[in-house]
Amino acid sequence: MTDRAAAWTAVIRGTRPGPAAALARAGLWWARLPYAAGVRVRNGLFDAGWKRPASAGVPVVSVGNLTVGGTGKTPCVEYVAGFYRDLGLQAAILSRGYGSTDGRPNDEAMVLEENLPDVPHLQGRDRVALAATAVEELESEILVLDDGFQHRRLTRDLDIVLIDATRPLEHEYLFPRGTLREPVSGLKRAGLAILTRCDQADPGEVERQRDWLRARFPELPVATTIHAPLELVGTDEAEAIETLRGRTVGGFCGIGNPAAFRRTLEDLGANAAAFRTFADHHPYTRADVDDLRKWAETLPKEATICTTQKDFVKLRIPELAGRPVRAVRIGMRFLDGEEAVREALSRVTG
Repeated sequence: MTDRAAAWTAVIRGTRPGPAAALARAGLWWARLPYAAGVRVRNGLFDAGWKRPASAGVPVVSVGNLTVGGTGKTPCVEYVAGFYRDLGLQAAILSRGYGSTDGRPNDEAMVLEENLPDVPHLQGRDRVALAATAVEELESEILVLDDGFQHRRLTRDLDIVLIDATRPLEHEYLFPRGTLREPVSGLKRAGLAILTRCDQADPGEVERQRDWLRARFPELPVATTIHAPLELVGTDEAEAIETLRGRTVGGFCGIGNPAAFRRTLEDLGANAAAFRTFADHHPYTRADVDDLRKWAETLPKEATICTTQKDFVKLRIPELAGRPVRAVRIGMRFLDGEEAVREALSRVTG
């Protein structure tokens, strides 16, 4: 996370005290009004039929969210695309490609390519054009739209909205006063809501959030999930995730919610001796690697360097200062509601 992003987050979440922070929050509250007006007008045009979305000609399932920052979309996109692949359908993933550079795919695309090598992933600003390419050239039978809830130019058959259980929606404001991309009322367009990272929130708080959602959207199915660590991957053979217990680690990542990754390491029983963060989708340079190597030298010699799979696919380095580098591969695991999710996914195709 950049210094500017960290400062903004501290202000909007109230973790930065003092009159200057209070004044900044007041200014951001007023600054949200033009943004709110723009969102309201755009959604109103689609809702009223003045703007019409394009049809892909095949079913489209969108995985998205209401907020800026990480809610764990990549494991959900992998789950959905894998579900249709296992049904024998030719699926394709379409994404905007934030963070891609020089024609190279971004970190999320590289992770999906590694975990789902038989599912093509197309990236670009015009996802209507991508959909046409997937259907006409790749003969795709179903499309998974990554981060597509606000992308209303393309008709979808199912909208899945992810909500981070550690960041309750009722405490959020519209951007830039908060992290909401659009008002919570936008959930009326959703077909499914999935609470993510439920293991990192108090169980009573998770249930309270479900009650809050049910009271406002009584027909919206709400499932609960965790991002379960599956294994440690690197440039050689994968290791069992249990090998982290009791191990001294140095962690680093460049994702939307770095605190969640640190909690993952701690929940696995690792001793996090040091932790570094970079901006979401950070494009690592040689200078970054040199800096990380110097940082690694300050860790005990027996330490393991741990990062996310999203970061590792951009680095592909086996070690830093003689300390092995391992990535924690994550998968989405349901606590409850999976049956309703699979039923909704099945209805799309049939």
